[in-house]
Amino acid sequence: MNSRAIVHFLTFFLFVGIQVTVLRNLTLFNVAFCFIYIGFLLILPNEINRLLLLAFGFMIGLTIDLFYDSPGIHAASAVLLAFLRPYWLNVITPQGGYDIGVAPTVKQMKFSWFASYAIPLIFIHHFAIFYIEGGLSHFFFTFVKVLLSTIFTFVVLVLSQLLVRK
Repeated sequence: MNSRAIVHFLTFFLFVGIQVTVLRNLTLFNVAFCFIYIGFLLILPNEINRLLLLAFGFMIGLTIDLFYDSPGIHAASAVLLAFLRPYWLNVITPQGGYDIGVAPTVKQMKFSWFASYAIPLIFIHHFAIFYIEGGLSHFFFTFVKVLLSTIFTFVVLVLSQLLVRK
């Protein structure tokens, strides 16, 4: 096992551990939820194999589903995010392209680029979670939950990247 695989393995368990121990019961006004575990999928290197990315999405979503006792909601949403990520990266490619081995983080790609990269993907992930879970019965309330949870998750992801050295 090479060092990059070990780092991905440890990062996976770090994000899952934080999600299920600290953030599982953390909500703002019973409306905004933080799903920081998707940060694992967002900060994987740009050139990662798409099939491996989908497998990572399924594994982290299924792991969260096991801890949350949810019937595949997180797995489906994480796989959706993993599926859309390469396409979104192609849409927002900088003029010179991406450097090999660079992870899409705030420190390496700057805040404005990271915001344009992460916010739409977080929104789609949260949209899938909340509408799979609740359906369309309370459309506007659920949409507010999606928006506020997207902002909450994005802020926590940025702060976690700024607080961690590497």
